Amino acid sequence: MALAQAPSPLVSASWLHDRLTKAATNNADNIVVFDCRFALAAPEQGEADYQQGHIPGAHYLSLDRDLSSPVTAQLPAPGGRHPLPDPAKFAAKLNQCGVTAATQVVAYDDSRFAFASRLWWLLRYFGHDKVAVLDGGWGAWQAAGYEINPGIPESRQGSFIPAPRPAMLASRAAVQARSAQTPLIDSRSPQRYRGEVEPIDPIAGSIPGAINAFWQGVTDSNGFAMPMEDQADRWQAITESGQSPMVYCGSGVTACVNLLSMAMAGIDNAQLYAGSWSDWCAFLNEPEK
Repeated sequence: MALAQAPSPLVSASWLHDRLTKAATNNADNIVVFDCRFALAAPEQGEADYQQGHIPGAHYLSLDRDLSSPVTAQLPAPGGRHPLPDPAKFAAKLNQCGVTAATQVVAYDDSRFAFASRLWWLLRYFGHDKVAVLDGGWGAWQAAGYEINPGIPESRQGSFIPAPRPAMLASRAAVQARSAQTPLIDSRSPQRYRGEVEPIDPIAGSIPGAINAFWQGVTDSNGFAMPMEDQADRWQAITESGQSPMVYCGSGVTACVNLLSMAMAGIDNAQLYAGSWSDWCAFLNEPEK
């Protein structure tokens, strides 16, 4: 019996539990769960937490190792702190986890969608639309009392073939050349946007003309998405403008939370400036010629 497609882009813990139970009962292989827990200040913490316990059958993906390419130059560097992953390497990792064109992927984290939404965006960028984020994340699964398993799932062969969608990306040149009517959304905290603090990148400030919409406003303090009407209200001006928004953050990660919110609000033409502020900084640091 085929499983129902996820109510993208979010699924509840009860929905996921039900589908995993049915998949196990029917020996179905068409749902794959990814644990995306990560901490920028402690890059190994997420995987350590995963090894202590996770949703049964979930595979672990690291932001640094799997959801980004290595940074080969001293920062700040063109491409930013978290360049997009190499398509072949990204596909190879997913194929080790059994992902096919028919697979329903569900991603979760414990950081208010910060890292799960990066996988959600990447999969869609690489042509796989059957992907959703677990509403409430790891905390919702635990609160529901569902099984937690420390076992590492066995590898199984998938057939995922990346088919990038360039229209989902905005380059630095495109951001520079955008029209005055094109909304540019800065997803960082208001303090970082205003240049009052900068805990990560070497230069504080924001891209000229950007509008601030802090990514944490998409969820409540427990990591559950705000109601659909709130998501729509968040982007009402963009919807009315009819323009394709460009979205950035520090390095193209938490901007994906705003892109997830936009998808919930029915905005399907938004672009990610993948290098984001960390890429912009690389050019601000260039010496005068």
